[in-house]
Amino acid sequence: MKIAILGTRGIPNHYGGFEQLAEYLSVGLVEKGHEVYVYNSHNHPYQKDTWNGVHLLHQNDPEHRYGTAGQFLYDLNCIRDSRKRKFDLILQLGYTSSSIWYFLFPKGTKIATNMDGLEWLRSKYRPSVQLFLQMAEWLAVRTSHGLISDSIGIKDYLKRKYFVDSTYIAYGADLANPQDPSLLEEWNLKPGEYDLLIARMEPENNVETILKGRRMADIHRPLIVIGGHEKTTHGKQWYAEYASESIRFLGAIYDLNKLDHLRHFSNLYFHGHSVGGTNPSLLEAMASNALICAHQNPFNASVLGTDAYYFSDEDEVSEVLNTVVKGEAEAPRIEANRTKITEKFNWPGIVDQYEAMMHQLVHS
Repeated sequence: MKIAILGTRGIPNHYGGFEQLAEYLSVGLVEKGHEVYVYNSHNHPYQKDTWNGVHLLHQNDPEHRYGTAGQFLYDLNCIRDSRKRKFDLILQLGYTSSSIWYFLFPKGTKIATNMDGLEWLRSKYRPSVQLFLQMAEWLAVRTSHGLISDSIGIKDYLKRKYFVDSTYIAYGADLANPQDPSLLEEWNLKPGEYDLLIARMEPENNVETILKGRRMADIHRPLIVIGGHEKTTHGKQWYAEYASESIRFLGAIYDLNKLDHLRHFSNLYFHGHSVGGTNPSLLEAMASNALICAHQNPFNASVLGTDAYYFSDEDEVSEVLNTVVKGEAEAPRIEANRTKITEKFNWPGIVDQYEAMMHQLVHS
């Protein structure tokens, strides 16, 4: 098959979750004998035309000039280019800035869409933007030949709201085996003597609930907060109100090896995400031997099952902090989550599932 992937800034991954998916998926499909093209921003750090056998199509991306509006123009440029390529299938990762151009997708090419999370529920968007995002979601559902849900929660949501079936294909992760506790010295931390929160500083990630719970807790371990608090209004507010000896904001950290070590050696890892499907950072925590306390919602529960602690409010956060210490008694939960990575959330299996879905669409 001749396959295109659009909706990301490009590969190799320098940005985030969908870029990581595009990287693993494109290379995996090439290894299976397919001809794969990934659309890259013109200012991507990697400027060559191929990478590990994947063809790269660099398109003008004016986001650096126009902000969010530039994403729509970038997707428009990618879709216009696709009209001359005769692809068998185009996989769009997300729909927010591409589905509005549905009428420009090439005729005779199958369109598959990864529906991502419930973008319109994110509290950072004002009502008019949320309404637009609902329209974009509706367009993606109505104009795609196939839909992918990366969590059972999203699959159920699409069935309930739009009466459509989607293919459940989860996200992937690699097992991590951090071995060097001396890396913690950079932040004056010791193994097991801190709790950890890694998140974008947005309300739907329940950051403040966790911060309030830590402030209520009767413990001496600090809560380490990783995320660009200086980049969002909420982040700045939370830093001003909660930063202290017991709640330490480290800012954003992008080095995966450092993050894996921080997760591995933490006492409790808090995952507050409540909007979206299978979250990459949750899988990375599972793969890093973290003991997880997650926000109680269907998306997290469908991944973690009984192998985590859960919270719904600050009282429950405080209770978990006061009572749970990572030790031998918690080893079965941690090992069960690592087993899920190897059996359910491994990249080779994810690639196989995408290939099967693509074959079915193209030959239907």
